[in-house]
Amino acid sequence: MNSDTDNNGNDDMDKTHLATPKHTPQLDAFRQVVESRRSVRRFTDTPIPDEVMAECLRLAMLAPNSSNLQPWEFYVIDSDHKRKKAIKNCMGQNAAKTSARLIAVVARTDIWHDHAQQILREYPDKPVPKKVIDYYTKVVALDFLRGPANVVSAAKWSATQVFRRAKGPIKSPYYTFEDVKNWATNNTALAAENLMLALRAHGFDSCPMGGFDEPAMKRLLGLGDEHHIVMMIGAGERADNGIYNSQFRFNQDQFVHYV
Repeated sequence: MNSDTDNNGNDDMDKTHLATPKHTPQLDAFRQVVESRRSVRRFTDTPIPDEVMAECLRLAMLAPNSSNLQPWEFYVIDSDHKRKKAIKNCMGQNAAKTSARLIAVVARTDIWHDHAQQILREYPDKPVPKKVIDYYTKVVALDFLRGPANVVSAAKWSATQVFRRAKGPIKSPYYTFEDVKNWATNNTALAAENLMLALRAHGFDSCPMGGFDEPAMKRLLGLGDEHHIVMMIGAGERADNGIYNSQFRFNQDQFVHYV
């Protein structure tokens, strides 16, 4: 069967499902969203409707993530009291001060076990396949467990070295707290990018901010040691003076290597 007709001669049967060099129905819209996304520093007074914010967050959480463990949280700071303090914690940046919504994007390093169990409870295909049960009860646990004083990590390190010498490549498990933190923040950053692109697709803009007082922000939001604020995002409608500089990037050849 070709991509133009089915066995009954119906045209375009596969075109909604299969991209080909001549059929890329989402490409222009995707380009427009990505190319028009800018880090906007000033916003208008136009609010972001609750239903739009909720939809953008839903799309954010469709981001790819390791083993579907979803180690993220999003704190939309709407109360006047907390918003005022959050803006101060963001050093009074215009992107925070003028935003319609201010969002803390948070990575969690303490929820992998609970989420692994939740996946098995909510797995859409019933009965849950044995290989899925084994993966989340055995493989995931082995990957993350470190034990008191990292005693399990030491054993995992030794076993990994033996496996590599005997059988070849193996994924490195997480040996330290920093390994788990990197895992959680990497996955959460993917969701943050989805959120910013979703806002742009809805006609709004955003600014990811790394310049904030994390300990003060965590106290404001009631977060603990296992919460890590990856970024603050100011969102709203782009003001005429909202973009400070022309967009440019270095030449692609500087960064892309075909090996």
